[in-house]
Amino acid sequence: QVQLVESGGGLVQAGGSLRLSCVRSGTIFKFNSLGWYRQAPGKSREFVAHITGEGKTKYADYLKGRFTISRDNAENTVFLQMNSLKPEDTAVYYCYTEGLNRKLVSVDYWGQGTQVTVSS
Repeated sequence: QVQLVESGGGLVQAGGSLRLSCVRSGTIFKFNSLGWYRQAPGKSREFVAHITGEGKTKYADYLKGRFTISRDNAENTVFLQMNSLKPEDTAVYYCYTEGLNRKLVSVDYWGQGTQVTVSS
């Protein structure tokens, strides 16, 4: 069974930085990417960023270069460096991974989430 455990959330002032981590355990036939979504109070969950096993990255347009995603393949860990944080970045941040199971069916797994609160 695949599990994802996030850490690194907390309270920070506007303009500050936080670094989120997510450790993945377990195996499936093929993992494609690790990444992050977030969900603010009263809003839908939205894409933040992801990174493939080859290191290709994709970011949400609204981030405007403030966040950086990276991974340590040896440790099955993905990081999200968040700089120049704004109050509107306040949300629960969820780590996810997706890939193929042995039947070559697409599957995805989610962590429990970590709270990020940015005060003004």
